Amino acid sequence: MAGEPQDDCLFCKIVGGSIPATIVRETETTVAFRDINPQAPTHVLVIPKAHYRNAAALAAEAPELAADVLRETRAVADDEQLESYRTVFNTGGGAGQTVWHAHAHVLGGRGLEWPPG
Repeated sequence: MAGEPQDDCLFCKIVGGSIPATIVRETETTVAFRDINPQAPTHVLVIPKAHYRNAAALAAEAPELAADVLRETRAVADDEQLESYRTVFNTGGGAGQTVWHAHAHVLGGRGLEWPPG
């Protein structure tokens, strides 16, 4: 069921505290932690505490929570003193999503040209 913790979800386990993470921010509805395989000097993931498969499901089923996640991306960027940053939501395997729990990547600390690569 959407929103319910999933036993096989890495990010649900981080939310539940059974898997450690370097948490940089936490609110009532979100958790932000450092990516273990950073793609930029600053690479933080912002996730909803409730489980939604991807950003599309989160936006459709819990738009207020999606707004919380997006609001926290800015708070992370402010805390990390990023003048410029990129917020990325990968939705689906073809787009690079590897953990099936909605999450936003906050990337910064170096030039981030488009297209990425």
